[in-house]
Amino acid sequence: MTARPNAWRSTTSRLILIYGALFAVWGLVLVGVIQWETTRYLNTVIDQMLEQRMQYLANSDAQRLPSAVDAASAIDPHGIMSVGLFDASGHAIAGNIAHIPSELAADGQVRLLARGMPRPDRDASRVRARALATRLSDGRVLVIAKDNSTVDGLGVIVWRALLWALSLTIIPGLFGGFLLQRGPEKRIRDLQQATEPIRQGDLAKRLPVSKRGDELDVLAGIVNTMLGEIERLMNEVKGVCDNIAHDLRTPLTRLRARLYRAQQQLSEQPEAALVEASIEDIDAVLGRFRALLRVSELEDSHRNACFAEVDLGRVLQQVHEFYAPVAEDRGQPFALEVEPMQPVRGDAHLLFEALANLVGNAIKFTPNGGQVRLRARMDSRGPRVDILDSGPGIPADERDAVTRRFYRGDNSRTTRGSGLGLSIVSAIVRLHGYALDIGDAATGARITLYCYPVKPGEVPGTCLSRAVSA
Repeated sequence: MTARPNAWRSTTSRLILIYGALFAVWGLVLVGVIQWETTRYLNTVIDQMLEQRMQYLANSDAQRLPSAVDAASAIDPHGIMSVGLFDASGHAIAGNIAHIPSELAADGQVRLLARGMPRPDRDASRVRARALATRLSDGRVLVIAKDNSTVDGLGVIVWRALLWALSLTIIPGLFGGFLLQRGPEKRIRDLQQATEPIRQGDLAKRLPVSKRGDELDVLAGIVNTMLGEIERLMNEVKGVCDNIAHDLRTPLTRLRARLYRAQQQLSEQPEAALVEASIEDIDAVLGRFRALLRVSELEDSHRNACFAEVDLGRVLQQVHEFYAPVAEDRGQPFALEVEPMQPVRGDAHLLFEALANLVGNAIKFTPNGGQVRLRARMDSRGPRVDILDSGPGIPADERDAVTRRFYRGDNSRTTRGSGLGLSIVSAIVRLHGYALDIGDAATGARITLYCYPVKPGEVPGTCLSRAVSA
């Protein structure tokens, strides 16, 4: 069954997702590099400011250093650049830093205080800072710290810009991808529709090819070339079979006529029985040739040009009347159950032939005294006809093969026939665009004819193997 293409599994969708993922990863890497370089540059500038300020205060007069520290703190009330002077024991002497941070060593190296420093203008508020501590010659410790919120804020701005850039890129990209994949999806649907007649046996159909000459057109061209070669080979094989059947039918008919005349002349002699047996064998061969030509005739799709509205109930009534005497002779109750149904489009004579063939098989393979039922009703999609019998039925592993020419199952090898009956039925069903299903029923066997167009993906004239309740 042909599946409908999944838009999310199409090549266009996969390319959009792949390129979108690559763009997102590349954007993350690029923003990460920009943030790292910017942060490194700003940290270098801050470190130089801290070292310059430390150099200036450390070289100030020792007596005036506390007042210089207080003056530096006074001109920065928000604590962006904090300064503190502590004695050798770590007690605060001057500045706006309450205590020496535990993670800061007085070795003259700039460090990032990840735990942060208290802001003098906010209660219990701590911010990350870069700090520098130096022990002076008299044992006191001078600490200078710079608020790191500017660097952190820049990182937030960069990542927020990335999110905006991704959203403003992904949304138009998804919309554009949706528009891009609509074209290939439409062409795939057109190709699927073009393959339906081909799958139903019309090898003269070809896939559409546009003027763009893209990959789909190249693939369609390759398939069309293959279809042309397959059509040629099939026509050659079919022509050979038809010609053989047609050419041999005439000499066999003449041979039968001669044998019949010989039978009449030898009617009172023992050789008459041998002649009669030969005539029966020739009749069987001629019957097979007629059936072969009949199948070839039915496989001509132009036959459906003469279709019209058909009363299916009337056709079933004729089939029942035709086979009721045969069933009565075999002691088989033959019931007809027909519900009101809508007319179907088709050929009444061909539908009669198909149904008569199916009913004939049901009567032939049902033991004497068994039951045969011909039932017609409406289902959710249209009319359906069930032929039910109490015979052995067709084994499940042979149900797909019985519609092929000359195939005969194990149950029918000892029964007279050509093995072309169900092939003719399948050809008629395929010509109408209907479907045939072979299965089991509560009483034995079942064959169902669905008298409405099959769904896309279902091949007309073949066994659908549906789970149909009898």
